[in-house]
Amino acid sequence: MLARVALAAIIASAPTAHSGVVSADPVDSTPHVLDGIVNAITVIGDTVVVGGSFSEVADASRTVRYARANLFAYDLRTGSVLTRFSPDVRGTVHSLAPGPDATVYVGGDFSAVGFTPARALARVELATGQALRSFSPGVSGGAVATLARSGSHLYVGGDFTRPRVALARLDAATGAADADFRVVPARPLTRKVRVHALAVAGDRLVLDGSFTTLNGHSRPQVGVVDVSRPVAAVAPWRTGVYAAECKDVFPSYVRGLDVSPDGRYFVVVTTGGPRRGMCDTAARFETYASGEDIEPTWVNHTGGDSLYSVAVTGAAVYVGGHLRWLNNPRGRDSAGPGAVAREGIAAIHPRTGKALSWNPGRERGIGVKAFFTHSRGLLVGSDTTRLGREYHARIGMFPLP
Repeated sequence: MLARVALAAIIASAPTAHSGVVSADPVDSTPHVLDGIVNAITVIGDTVVVGGSFSEVADASRTVRYARANLFAYDLRTGSVLTRFSPDVRGTVHSLAPGPDATVYVGGDFSAVGFTPARALARVELATGQALRSFSPGVSGGAVATLARSGSHLYVGGDFTRPRVALARLDAATGAADADFRVVPARPLTRKVRVHALAVAGDRLVLDGSFTTLNGHSRPQVGVVDVSRPVAAVAPWRTGVYAAECKDVFPSYVRGLDVSPDGRYFVVVTTGGPRRGMCDTAARFETYASGEDIEPTWVNHTGGDSLYSVAVTGAAVYVGGHLRWLNNPRGRDSAGPGAVAREGIAAIHPRTGKALSWNPGRERGIGVKAFFTHSRGLLVGSDTTRLGREYHARIGMFPLP
C-alpha cells in the first residue's frame, strides 16, 4: 500500500529545521540501490522518492530485488520498497520535488516516463507511477538539473532552452511558464548557460550556475532573485568571490546550495581543484545583504576535494562530496595545518564555519549527490556502498537522536 501522504508536506519546499545534529549511526531499514548513482531524494508524507541513474534496488535485508528504471519509492517508516510505484523513466533523473495531490515532480535528462512522452520534466502520480498528461511544461533543448516548489509555483533550472533559457517559473498544476518571471541567466563560462542548483525560501530565490549575469546585472555564478511581487526582479545582491578561475577544466565550479530554514542565509559548495580562492569550499552568505561586493560570512576549505551537495538545518550545515578534510585552507591536495579528517561527508557549525565533531565517514567515490532533511533525520544519496562504516548501497539515513 502507498504510504500515507501528509498534506502539509506538499505545500512547500522549505528546508526542515533540526534542533540538534543527527546521529552518526545510520538506520538499518533503508533499501539499497544496487548499481549506478543516486542524484536526488525527496519525501512526501511517509514516502521517500529516489532518483538517479540505476536499474535495480533491493530491500534492507538484500533478499528481494526489484527492477527500477532510474526512479523508485519506499516507505520512510519501514523501508519497504513500494511495489506499485515502478515508472520506466527513460533517462537519468537529476532532481525531484514534492507535487500537489500525491504527485512528485521529476527532472532530468529523459525522453519519456513509461508510454507518456515527457522531455526532461514530468509530474508523476505516487499511486500509479504514471506521468500526468495534464502537466505540460514544454521543456526542450536540454536537461533539468534542479527543482524547487513554493505554493503554486515550480522553479526549474538546468541547461534547457525552452520555455525559457536555463531558468523558469512554472504553474505547479499545468506546467505553463509564468509570464511574470523572466530572469535570464547569460554570459556563461561554459558552452551553454546552466543553472546547477536553486532554492527558494519566502520571498527570495537563490541560484548558482555557469552564468555571469542575470538580466544584464553582473552576478558571477551566484545570484539572488526577489520573488516577493508578481513580477520577479534580480535582488541588489552581488558577490565577486566566484569571479576568479580555478582550473581550465572547471570554468564554472559552483555546485550545490541550500537555504537555512529561516531563510536568513544560504551555503554554496564548489569543486575546482586545490587552488586558492573559492575552489573546493563551502561558504555561507547572508540572504538579505545588499551591495556589489558581498563577502562570505565564513569559508571552509577542503584543500583540494570537490563538494557537490549541502543541507542546512539550523543546527548544522552538512556537506558531501569526495572530501578528505575540512578546516584546510592551506592544504593543496594534502592536509595543511589545522585540517581535520572527514571522509566523504561532514558537518559544519552554521555560525563559526568550523567542522563539527560529527564524523560518520563514507566511501568517497564520486561523492554525495543528494541530501534531504526531514523531521526524522537526514537522507543521503551517492554512488558508493559504505555509509557510517556500514553497508548502505547508494542511499542511507542518519536519524535524529
